[in-house]
Amino acid sequence: MEKLLEEFSLGLFFWHSLIFIALIFLLKKFAWKPILDTINEREDGIKEALESAEKAREEMKLLKSDNEETLKKARAQRDALLKEAREMKQGLIDEAKDEANQEAKKIINQAQETIESEKNAAISDLKKQVANLSVEIAEKVLKEKLSDDQSQMKLINDLVKDAEIK
Repeated sequence: MEKLLEEFSLGLFFWHSLIFIALIFLLKKFAWKPILDTINEREDGIKEALESAEKAREEMKLLKSDNEETLKKARAQRDALLKEAREMKQGLIDEAKDEANQEAKKIINQAQETIESEKNAAISDLKKQVANLSVEIAEKVLKEKLSDDQSQMKLINDLVKDAEIK
């Protein structure tokens, strides 16, 4: 260091300083502006990229919440449709049961009516047969009883007495 101080020259210092100042001036005039512009452009690009990334992140959050909302709605619709389908199925089953019960009652009523009409027809037929049989028996009895004249007169007198009483 001492050697530098001993060899120090004011003229050399002046020219070095002048060249350094001129170099700084030239760099400022021609190099600093493009360098700073490039740095500023790069900084702006980075800011835009960060803003774009932030917007994308926000959009992702919105899309995610929209997706979740859409999924909730879809699940609710699915549950509502399933509930409606179950209710419809149960309604159809109940309706089919009611129709089957009504049809069974109708068949039973028809069977009872048929049985009743068959019974009435059988009773009527039986009455006719009994009446015919009674007439035949009465006819035979009367033929045997009324075979003589005296029996016939007695029957006529009894019938006349019965008719007068009424």
